[in-house]
Amino acid sequence: MADCLFCKIINHEIPGSIVYEDERILAFNDINPQAPTHVLLVPKRHITSLTDLRVEDDQLVGELVRRAAAIAKERGISAGGFRTVFNTNRGAGQTVFHIHLHLLGGRNMKWPPG
Repeated sequence: MADCLFCKIINHEIPGSIVYEDERILAFNDINPQAPTHVLLVPKRHITSLTDLRVEDDQLVGELVRRAAAIAKERGISAGGFRTVFNTNRGAGQTVFHIHLHLLGGRNMKWPPG
């Protein structure tokens, strides 16, 4: 999608602090981190919202979650705990309409989150 911020990062049209990339996923540091580790994991194919996922996307969502856990382990935060979050649509705080998984860690998390 031409006007999507995350698509522009995926296509390397604008810079991003990339921490992982393969043929289907890109992970990069959030520019407004809410924890010492705050990485966004996005599918390279534009999907606007979780409500737009199809059955054939099940593996892709699993890959996002598994990669988040691997990054948490690489960063040394998995044993202490980390949070993964999908915000879905405006009422839940989604501001970029390209699905993305937040990986947050490196500090104690509170519940409920807000």
